[in-house]
Amino acid sequence: MPSENTYQQQPVDVLLIGGGIMSATLGAILTQLQPDWSITVLERLDSAAQESSNPWNNAGTGHAGLCELNYMPEAADGSVEPSKARAINEQFQLSREFWAYLVAGKLVGDPQTFIHSTPHMTFVWGKKNVEYLRKRYDALKKEPLFAGIEYSEDPMVIGGWAPLLIENRLVGEPLAATRIASGTDVDYGSLTQQLLDYISRQGAQIVYETQVTNLRKQRDGLWRVSTRDRVGNTPKTLRAKFVFVGAGGGALHLLQKSGIPEARGYGGFPISGEFLKTSNPELVAQHRAKVYGKASVGAPPMSVPHLDTRVVDGEATLLFGPYAGFSPNFLKKGSYLDLPGSIRWHNIIPMIAVGLTNFDLIKYLVGELAATHHKKLKSLQEYFPDAQAKDWELYRAGQRVQVMKADKKKGGVLQFGTEVVASADGSIAGLLGASPGASVAVDIMLNVLAKCFPESLPGWKAKIRKMIPSYESPLSSDPKRARASLAQTAATLGLDA
Repeated sequence: MPSENTYQQQPVDVLLIGGGIMSATLGAILTQLQPDWSITVLERLDSAAQESSNPWNNAGTGHAGLCELNYMPEAADGSVEPSKARAINEQFQLSREFWAYLVAGKLVGDPQTFIHSTPHMTFVWGKKNVEYLRKRYDALKKEPLFAGIEYSEDPMVIGGWAPLLIENRLVGEPLAATRIASGTDVDYGSLTQQLLDYISRQGAQIVYETQVTNLRKQRDGLWRVSTRDRVGNTPKTLRAKFVFVGAGGGALHLLQKSGIPEARGYGGFPISGEFLKTSNPELVAQHRAKVYGKASVGAPPMSVPHLDTRVVDGEATLLFGPYAGFSPNFLKKGSYLDLPGSIRWHNIIPMIAVGLTNFDLIKYLVGELAATHHKKLKSLQEYFPDAQAKDWELYRAGQRVQVMKADKKKGGVLQFGTEVVASADGSIAGLLGASPGASVAVDIMLNVLAKCFPESLPGWKAKIRKMIPSYESPLSSDPKRARASLAQTAATLGLDA
């Protein structure tokens, strides 16, 4: 493995900024497609996956649209349309296929170190919510990628799926739940480290404790990247043919420093999160599922409440949350100057416009900031009526930065999801945004390849299809292929079919 304290003297073919799941995924894909290319990864912390990819900083759901209601909102006329949930599920299947390819080739370790079968459920109460969930079920049960979805309004059945939801709940209250047994829990921290280990064995250089301070395009077409060691404060530079900025909340600053016009008009709105966590073995043994509910009015997508089984380092715990908050930091280990430092002449109007048109979000955040520990426990008790304060501890999770972008009609809009920002010549690309993020990393990286390597892509497609069979061939349009893909990836990854 190359030294972590030196850079290659020749220009590196691919420079990946950030040691999270996005950079690791792109590095692994490119290592397969172009094994002769040199790759360097720069990470500002002392190890990989310590921000949004860390298992304690994200929900680890394996977002597939199976249980997240924000992917299927109810329209004004009362209809429920599955296209967004279907699209998210398609994207997650690309990730599953790529992970299965890596496992089958022994390029990463035992899949039980990063993925586990965990049923995905949606749980609601109240007549209106029950009617909505029934319509959602009716729309999804016809979808090939949602095969096996179950629906019930019977407390006994729901209690069989997830006992904690039903014990000592008010008798006669309208309830409904859906369940898909083939859902997953994913430890993106473990997966990230294994992907980086793989590309390192193939010759990639992984450099930790290195902060990127500037990056500029040179006349010869190369990027000149300035860095500073966090230990010793030593400045260094390197040159790269292609740069990917997968630095999570730090990506906006770096894209702004790059000077590419495509980054103009973008701003960031940081939202912090907290979870209640328990390792009480009696409680953990009674809840093996990820249970999502309905979001509060104004809540951003990643703040949808959920009571989750998590498996990290082989140990199961339960999490409930998130409780959203506000911090000007763009990263959990960031700076209070991140938000004010991101303001530019070209994004100030979009940022103001977003603030003036998202009163529900502001009201929601103010309410969350004012919430006491008792109120947070009350929120948990809506899902788990018997929850006791002594069993649960509050901890701070990761930071998420929602994208704000210019809009001709509104001045600025709050953009949910993950967005690829790439230069016109394809020499640099970066990611902005949050959920579903990690779960659809493979789809996002394929998008990066299409934007940044259009001349190489045709020659890569045969290899991509070998790694990811449903690439450019949606499974949702072919029930037989959908069943085959789900069965094959489940068998390879050791999951319930």
